[in-house]
Amino acid sequence: MTRLLTDAEGNPVTVTNAEAKGEFVFLCEHASRRLPQRLGTLGLSEDVLKSHIAWDPGALAVADLLAAKLDGALIHQRFSRLAYDCNRPPESEAAMPVASEIYEVPGNRTMSEAERRARVDELYRPFHDAVSRFVVERKAGGRRPVLVTMHSFTPVYFGRPRAVQLGILHDADSRLADRMLAIAAADGTYDVRRNEPYGPQDGVTHSLIEYGVRYGLPNVMIEIRNDLIRDEIGQRGMADYLEGLLAKSAAALSAQ
Repeated sequence: MTRLLTDAEGNPVTVTNAEAKGEFVFLCEHASRRLPQRLGTLGLSEDVLKSHIAWDPGALAVADLLAAKLDGALIHQRFSRLAYDCNRPPESEAAMPVASEIYEVPGNRTMSEAERRARVDELYRPFHDAVSRFVVERKAGGRRPVLVTMHSFTPVYFGRPRAVQLGILHDADSRLADRMLAIAAADGTYDVRRNEPYGPQDGVTHSLIEYGVRYGLPNVMIEIRNDLIRDEIGQRGMADYLEGLLAKSAAALSAQ
């Protein structure tokens, strides 16, 4: 049997504040740039492995601050999306990408089928099971979680600058996103756009569908331009803003 993780590497998923009293459940699928030891560097330089193709810089820090502010739970993946992107289903080519933006990922081109299965079984399935179990247990206890997935994106993509600062993404269920967009438009603090810089057509709403739409829960994906959250000051400022935006939007949705 082919194994990916060593015993010393532990659980690939971390659940923080599992007993939270608040309604929000935050997910961070691209929280870490760490690679499993057995994958080495995947043929990439250290500079590339520190870049946005390996993780979403700042996303976990903002998610952690929001979970504390809103007394929410936080579930995040402990390994790089280059090993397995937990916001993609196993059948997706982007789940274990052979290229990301301008970079080739040599170690992902040479995977055997057994190695591919090991990544699914040891990275994706534990994350999927942890989130599904958490949502089911909350619902069984008479609580309705509000699902928020936290991401960041690079300010320059394929050489082109991106003006958008915050993306509010949704799939078939736009209830929470609609309210967030309306409030954000009224206050004008950031350039906030619907389904940018990515949207359902890019295959990025897997978690929203699996853990939000599937269970009938309010859900939204937040994309933050990562130059806004490169340091603690930026992360705290963004968390302060999103705390109000999420709280007001969820309250407006509950009042209906």
